[in-house]
Amino acid sequence: MPSTGTIRLAEPADVGEIFAMIKDLATYERAPEAVDATEAMVADLLFGGTTSTSGLPACFAHVVEHEAATSGYRLGGFALWNLKVSTWRGRYGIYLEDLYIRPELRGLGYGSALMQTLIAECTRQGYPRFEWSVLDWNEPSIAFYRSLGATPLEEWTTWRLEVPLQG
Repeated sequence: MPSTGTIRLAEPADVGEIFAMIKDLATYERAPEAVDATEAMVADLLFGGTTSTSGLPACFAHVVEHEAATSGYRLGGFALWNLKVSTWRGRYGIYLEDLYIRPELRGLGYGSALMQTLIAECTRQGYPRFEWSVLDWNEPSIAFYRSLGATPLEEWTTWRLEVPLQG
C-alpha cells in the first residue's frame, strides 16, 4: 500500500472527481469524444438511482484518497469494476472496466494497491477470475500488468456491437 494514500470504496461524494478522471482517461486513450455519459449516469451506475433499471448499483469503484494539500483534488485514482459471469467455472469474477491514476501520481504504487485490493476481493468472495482489456498500443499499461503476473488471452478477441438507444 502506498504510504501517502488510502484505498477505499467509492462514496457518492466522489462521483464528480471519478467522472473527471473518466474524461481524462478517455483523452489519454485518444477518444475524448466517446464519453457521452454524464456525472449523474456514473452516480447511478455506482450507487443505483433514478435511471438504474434495478435501483441497485451495476458496478463498483475503489478510489485512492490522496493527500491533496497542493494538488487541488482529493482522489489520486480509481478502479471501476463489475461482476463478470463464467459459466465454465460456475462463478462470478471481476471485470475491471477502468483503472486510472492521475499522471503526476503514477509510480507511487497507487495502481498496484488498487489491483491488489481487487485481487483480495476475488479471494474473499471466491471469484476465480479477474479480467480486463488494454489497448494494444498502451505499452506502459501492458508492462505494468505484466509486472503483476498478468498474461494476455491470445486466443480471444473482444467484439462490440453499438446498440442505438431509444428516446
